[in-house]
Amino acid sequence: MAREPREGRGGGRERERDGGDELIDKLVTINRVAKVVKGGRRFAFAALVVVGDQKGRVGYGAGKAREVPEAIRKATDRAKRTMIRVPMKEGRTLHHDIIGHYGAGTVVLRSASAGTGIIAGGPMRAVFETLGIGDVVAKSLGSRNPHNMVKATFAALQRIASPRSVAQRRGKKVSDLLGKREQHHGEQHHGAAQEAHDA
Repeated sequence: MAREPREGRGGGRERERDGGDELIDKLVTINRVAKVVKGGRRFAFAALVVVGDQKGRVGYGAGKAREVPEAIRKATDRAKRTMIRVPMKEGRTLHHDIIGHYGAGTVVLRSASAGTGIIAGGPMRAVFETLGIGDVVAKSLGSRNPHNMVKATFAALQRIASPRSVAQRRGKKVSDLLGKREQHHGEQHHGAAQEAHDA
């Protein structure tokens, strides 16, 4: 028996939410699924939605229902309940590069300089846009399944650490951590200048 054609992927759907938290939700993908019963097949729709406030909070959720709007509503409600906060550098990029894994999905997230923009594939782009990151470079190295890509991206984002949190964990001041790096860079620059002068 011929397999039923899949519904189109929902990439560009975006809605502004009313309310105090001003949440934006993006439909990552929608897929028609079938349950085989005695009388034939029952069709339903499975939706994957990402929700964020564009200020550092983001969540994802999956929902399944007989009708598309109901599936999207269920996914959006689940996404709101599982939101995480991600520390951002200067409010526009990540503090450091990181790799995320989930199942067969592997993603590499890299911080980027101002003006780079969001360089990422569809599911990951939806996460970054709702999160509010303006500059990031991301690459998927494993599964291209949207669910695995989104979950691997969240696994990476949950491990992002800000200098403040690292300093608290190590019992140091933020200036101690950043100061050493600045000093090290300064020494390298001075050494290179000295070598150029000697040459």
